[in-house]
Amino acid sequence: MNEFDEIRPYEAGEMQQAFNDLLNDRQFSIIMKGFVPWLPKGLRNGLLRLAFTGVKTPLDFQKRFMKPVVKWIIRKHTDGCTFEDKLLPADKSLRYTFLSNHRDIVLDSAFLDVMLVNNGYPTTVEIGIGDNLLIYPWIKRLVRMNKAFTVRRGLTAHEMMRSSQLMSSYIHYAVTQKKENIWIAQREGRAKDSDDRTQDSVLKMLAMGGDLRELNIVPLTISYEFDPCDYLKAQEMQQKRDNPAFKKSKQDDLDNMKTGIFGYKGRVHYCCAAPANTWIDELAELPRNDFFKAVSQRIDRELHRNYRLYPCNYIALDELNGNQYNAAHYTTADKQCFEKYLAGQLAKIIVPNKDEAFLRERMLTMYANPLRNKVKSEE
Repeated sequence: MNEFDEIRPYEAGEMQQAFNDLLNDRQFSIIMKGFVPWLPKGLRNGLLRLAFTGVKTPLDFQKRFMKPVVKWIIRKHTDGCTFEDKLLPADKSLRYTFLSNHRDIVLDSAFLDVMLVNNGYPTTVEIGIGDNLLIYPWIKRLVRMNKAFTVRRGLTAHEMMRSSQLMSSYIHYAVTQKKENIWIAQREGRAKDSDDRTQDSVLKMLAMGGDLRELNIVPLTISYEFDPCDYLKAQEMQQKRDNPAFKKSKQDDLDNMKTGIFGYKGRVHYCCAAPANTWIDELAELPRNDFFKAVSQRIDRELHRNYRLYPCNYIALDELNGNQYNAAHYTTADKQCFEKYLAGQLAKIIVPNKDEAFLRERMLTMYANPLRNKVKSEE
């Protein structure tokens, strides 16, 4: 384990010390006081210690502390989260690397954890967290307690190569030796227009630590009815259009995270395709670069065909095309509801020289692209 100490989550024997360090962290105490300002620090910490009783592993911590929070988010900020499992063989003793499209920085893996536990899987997923988000020691401790490993950002080319090798080796170790599942996004960052495409570089990174087959890669499709960050994405698109040098601030990232967690999502659906091991050998004879390109394309096809579509997807495509080709998939009430939703989201955008037509077209495209890609995948 020593070679992975700089990036790995906490192990069972380290959880108690990590928890004690968390309680002794001044900034963490300030955060906790904000939730329960009427409780004195001693009593607050005493209750947390009592709740921590029996927590031995990161999985215990997730089930005791994180699962109730995520289930509350599902109840409060969605119209339900459903799970469809096409894994073959249906062997829950196997461990998988879930390679998914990226909808939310925090919730993509958190919702998956709850779905796996609810459907009888023996463990949740480990995930990579960029060290740019670990701005305070207490945040780093908390995510390591929550089965997260660290992804280093802002590196030189040489450092990036070493970091990628280390992360890949750790992922292979986690799946094959620790018997953990892994969640990883198909690309760095979210697809702003929901045109979800797997980056070859992600697969090449995964292959640095060993054979892709031993990772049991599962294409995972996440479908949101409504993306609470849609207006923020559209806003960023205009800002970059008007100023190509524009870059989001750390506060922008925090605003995106908060909006993604607490914004309304409508219905949410997770669908696991059959593992790539059921078809990857068909591509084994291809030259290296062609192999990774072909695997990416096949994963995309699996992701796209498993989208759960909603009335807003059909309405958005018809609006962009100026027709009613998909009218059988929505009602007049559906259209009125979506128009009201779009108007409300557009009203939240505050930028100089606000371009309503551009922003509306960008938001419609976000909702139309899953339908476009699903149709192409089935042709």
